[in-house]
Amino acid sequence: MSVTFVDAPGTPRETGRTHGAALAAPLRAFLDDGVARLGHLTDAPLSLDGLRPSIAAYRSAVAAALPDLAEEVAGLAEGARLTEDEAWLLQLRRELMGYSKVRTGGDCTTYARTGPVPVLAQTVDLNGDLDTHITVLRTPRSLVLSFAGLLGYLGINRAGLAVGLNLVLGGAWGPGVPPYLAIRHLLDHAGSVGEALKLLADLPLASSRSLMLCDRERAVYVEHLGGELRVGEGPEAVHTNHFLHPDFAPADELNVFARNSSVRRLRAATEGLAGLGERASAEDHFAVLARPPIRVPGRGDIRAERTVAAVVLFPDSGELHLRPGDPALGTSRLFTLSTP
Repeated sequence: MSVTFVDAPGTPRETGRTHGAALAAPLRAFLDDGVARLGHLTDAPLSLDGLRPSIAAYRSAVAAALPDLAEEVAGLAEGARLTEDEAWLLQLRRELMGYSKVRTGGDCTTYARTGPVPVLAQTVDLNGDLDTHITVLRTPRSLVLSFAGLLGYLGINRAGLAVGLNLVLGGAWGPGVPPYLAIRHLLDHAGSVGEALKLLADLPLASSRSLMLCDRERAVYVEHLGGELRVGEGPEAVHTNHFLHPDFAPADELNVFARNSSVRRLRAATEGLAGLGERASAEDHFAVLARPPIRVPGRGDIRAERTVAAVVLFPDSGELHLRPGDPALGTSRLFTLSTP
């Protein structure tokens, strides 16, 4: 499974240009494949022209809240020779797709632990066959796992903070900061879980999500719904795709089949983490992530979520361990915040 590594130092504009230039050909092909593959995932026909009003609304919200990342998107467009609307579409695919209540496969399973070797590990379950467009992006402040031109998805930073995420479904989605870009903002500017929570509280998030935050002292999940946040914390934190906080649980929009999958994966991840020593290796964690029901195999349907990657993050040592594709079949690769 191919992974593109992009080392992108410099100003936000320069970082974007480097990122875009490294991926110019694959991003052009991705955009031309059913409007960034969105046409394969929705019933109604889509066009870039039809999406432009929504793109403009999200773009305005992001530019107001996170001007540095808006500048980086402009650099991405320049480097990849895309229009700015195309570069923004790559950041907004998940928000523009909205969410369906008919979900039966799964989505990401995430856990974190503090202690002498803090760790955050998760599967990445997506539709759209996005394991064909995996990138590891190293910026001046962070090391980020990315897909198809996204500026952020999950990762670690030089201050010893790791951030992961889970999709949760609820509330109204609309123009605001996509959680993927919010994660990149936290990695660029937060020095700890506490600082990340303060930054997150100030962002107008576009959609429901749960973020997992981990440093040497704290492991927390942060659920977002309708402009409000709820936090769960412990030496170990585990999350899948249903709301865990009692304030948000009644608003959960998962159907019964998806919820049953989420509950099974939550139980399996909790038990798997409990069985690992506090100095467990990346391969020990991958063994947990590669087992069913945590690992969600493909079934040949581009619309169905499947595990397209698994990651183990060690924020103290600045290491991102990645198994691209199905983690039960792939081999691990190591990326670091330091110069190779």
